Amino acid sequence: MEPNFFENVYEVVKLIPKGRWTSYGAIAHYLGTKRSARMVGWAMNNAHHMPEVPAHRVLNRNGELTGKGHFNPSGKMQELLELEGLSVKNDAVVHASKSFWDPIEELL
Repeated sequence: MEPNFFENVYEVVKLIPKGRWTSYGAIAHYLGTKRSARMVGWAMNNAHHMPEVPAHRVLNRNGELTGKGHFNPSGKMQELLELEGLSVKNDAVVHASKSFWDPIEELL
């Protein structure tokens, strides 16, 4: 990984529109490190002190709120997504494919 990998992740996350979400793997793929979804997750875990990085918009590939435990309180991630118009049920975005934002398609 290059030294600025986390910063690169944050720059992509800042571009995710309100009411949309993307996955750790999609960000990794966009950054040219397709097998580094876990590193993207680590970057998101490190972003909670950065209000300009909408970490709540990064979910697992199935649209599940796997990072919810890193929000305080734990329901905050769902609350933020719902404030942006997404429906969440059983810790997953409802009709996730309709609101998925793929940086490869949107930014290239």
